[in-house]
Amino acid sequence: MRQETPVAPTIGVLDLQGGVVEHLEHLAALGIPARRVKLAKDFEGVAGLIIPGGESTTLSRLLQRDGLDREIEERFRAGLKLWGTCAGAILLAREVIGEAAFLGLMDISVQRNAFGSQLDSFNRTVDIPALHETSVPLTFIRAPKILSLGEGVSSLLQIDDYHAAAEDPKILVTVFHPELTPNLAFHRHFVRKCGIPVQDGGERSDDRWRANSWVSFAPIP
Repeated sequence: MRQETPVAPTIGVLDLQGGVVEHLEHLAALGIPARRVKLAKDFEGVAGLIIPGGESTTLSRLLQRDGLDREIEERFRAGLKLWGTCAGAILLAREVIGEAAFLGLMDISVQRNAFGSQLDSFNRTVDIPALHETSVPLTFIRAPKILSLGEGVSSLLQIDDYHAAAEDPKILVTVFHPELTPNLAFHRHFVRKCGIPVQDGGERSDDRWRANSWVSFAPIP
């Protein structure tokens, strides 16, 4: 009797809007199987789902239209790990200042467009010793701020009066876009959070990495 080869755990990237290609490229650089998720059937075998940035109102409407909001909630309760970047973090927040929350799966309070318009987007580098031994570049594009954390949520990065990255046992959120830099620290962290082993090292150097991004943005200094 022929034995079936076990299917390797896969990371899904929600393919509705935002930096889908960039997230897939980062996962490929880590040697991690990944796929686009557009339909309910695409969730099969997915250990973790990345919800990319974009426009949170548009994303919420697309998720509702296709019934993917319910699919995410059901898969999450069954053990699916989630990572929301920028707009993805807004969709996952339990409280959005001045608006109704959408998925509400993480006990955080978020303020949309906290830095202003697209023209107020910016880059900076920070130290995150828990994730990476050297400084990590960050790209903020019409970014929200995480203003408060609920019980069971820990801050991975606090800047001034807000949290830029946070997590609980099943969800990671970042208000910036790690997929728009060559650094793999946050993708590696999420993969491990999903229970998939991945080695350290293997950073993508600036001389061989070019972001074919859905936005045009200045190089990180």
